[in-house]
Amino acid sequence: MMQFDQLKRRAFITLLGGAAAWPLAASAQQKDRVRRIGVLMGFAADDPAAQRRVLAFAQALAQLGWTDGRNVRIDIRWSAGDPERIRKYAAELIALAPDVILANSSAAVGSLLQATRTVPIVFVQVAEPVGAGFVETLARPGGNATGLMLYEYGIGGKWLELLKEIAPRVERVAFLRNPAVAAGSGPFGAMQASAPSLGVEVRPINVRDAGETERAISAFARPSNAGLIVAGGAQAALPRDVVIKLATRHRLPALYSDHAFVTDGGLIAYGPDRVDQYRRAADYVDRILKGEKPADLPVQVPTKYELLINLKTAKALGIEVQPTLLARADEVIE
Repeated sequence: MMQFDQLKRRAFITLLGGAAAWPLAASAQQKDRVRRIGVLMGFAADDPAAQRRVLAFAQALAQLGWTDGRNVRIDIRWSAGDPERIRKYAAELIALAPDVILANSSAAVGSLLQATRTVPIVFVQVAEPVGAGFVETLARPGGNATGLMLYEYGIGGKWLELLKEIAPRVERVAFLRNPAVAAGSGPFGAMQASAPSLGVEVRPINVRDAGETERAISAFARPSNAGLIVAGGAQAALPRDVVIKLATRHRLPALYSDHAFVTDGGLIAYGPDRVDQYRRAADYVDRILKGEKPADLPVQVPTKYELLINLKTAKALGIEVQPTLLARADEVIE
């Protein structure tokens, strides 16, 4: 009976407005259909920084007219950086037949692209997506993935420069990285190029598990004048609080690529605003839900990098931060 009533209504609309009425009816049906968005996170579900980012994404979607539980359903999976979970949840989300998936790391995007070349993917926190093979070019991604690039590999030289500026006595720097992702390995080359002019020796430490990483850092920190740089991919493999405790225990001046480390007690951070990336990703999700293709949406490159300094941590390490560096900081935590 309901189908018959709908047919009568469509016939009435056609008679009333002619062929031009059909697009309006189709538009109304499209608007009424609940769309589905998958979210694959590389963090634990209880990570406050990750929760803030997902909330920013949902709020930005709401401002664009997409409200979870009303005209869109958001399915979130938290992998806690576990490679097996990432692969499992990637397959799980694709099985839900979403209209689009938000992925927040190179590991997540890689697993999703292995499982599908049709479901649209919007990524955030991915370094060098061209080198990783996720897109053909930044201007024309060409496939089913696009999004926001985290940073270019050249930022590694800037990290080393800033660490040396805040802690001039540092002569040896351990670069904590996840060897499984480009975000960890890429910047190391830029550091090596900058190291001689800064009088610094750099050495990579690959993150695999907390015990192995702690032993490597303990051995590296025994001689004095050591420092630490933590790349974006490392935090997915090792919890943020564990990394900060290691740096504190061994009294290592440490620079991070993620602002959340400094908020939680780290010394200094330099990188793009990750929360803002999630807000901007919502715009791409909105455009895809309205019919645009990832292949035609250019990968967005960071236009601003922010510097955060934790003065309380600096004092605990016996570091006197120069006024010129403080003046350049976007945020100072006291």
